[in-house]
Amino acid sequence: MRGQPPVLCYHRIGGPLELGVTRVGRSVFARQMTALARAGWRTMTLREFAAGVQRADVPTGNVFLLTFDDGYASLAGSAYPILADLGFIATTFLITDYVGKVNTWDVQYTWSRLQHLSWPQIEQWRARGFEFASHGASHRRLTWLDDAAIETELRGARETLTARLGAEAGRAIAYPFGAVDARVLRLARNAGYELGFAGVKGSGEPLCRSRVPVYFWDRGDVPFGIRTDALGSLGRFIAHAANRCAVGTTVMQRLTQRISPPPESVADA
Repeated sequence: MRGQPPVLCYHRIGGPLELGVTRVGRSVFARQMTALARAGWRTMTLREFAAGVQRADVPTGNVFLLTFDDGYASLAGSAYPILADLGFIATTFLITDYVGKVNTWDVQYTWSRLQHLSWPQIEQWRARGFEFASHGASHRRLTWLDDAAIETELRGARETLTARLGAEAGRAIAYPFGAVDARVLRLARNAGYELGFAGVKGSGEPLCRSRVPVYFWDRGDVPFGIRTDALGSLGRFIAHAANRCAVGTTVMQRLTQRISPPPESVADA
């Protein structure tokens, strides 16, 4: 975490309960963001974060990069309005093949499949200052793919985003499951990405920056990824361990996707 502002990674805010660990209750999220705002923290844009990385110049003051992975539709009702009221913004990393569709890419942790943001919702919140970037085309673990498949995931997602949202949306990628190695970094760079986010233990180079996931047990007013005390260190270690355990999700994906129907589309309106 040294040499960069804190980067938090949420997934789902509110909505139905799940058997997994990524859901954070709406009231918990609201309390955390409100506490940070009252303590004088402010959120950064990707451009601000990238500029600091390139200059090796850490911005001063209480600043952090707030991110969401996957782009669930519940963000539009349960997270974005809270942030807008506080004067905060966030970057959401989208799975481009699943925009406006349900999450058949994932193991089913809830009773019903979950909806992803649609393009009109994305464009609405982008107009209010929120940012969107790449989480790959179909949320496959890149380190398990061959070069051609990795390139398809990286370039396909970036081309979709830049065509729909402009060049800024192709600046950054959050690697699915935080899984990245030297080969993925090389291909991400070749695909045109300037900034990349891995797990808790990123290497520190621009395409492999650290992020701390916020899971359901992270319920304090100040998330572990921002704390600088022993509890913060313990929380980051636990988050790293939980992220490593996500390899089981990839295995289950391979089994279930063989029998799953294609994702259900919804209208863009």
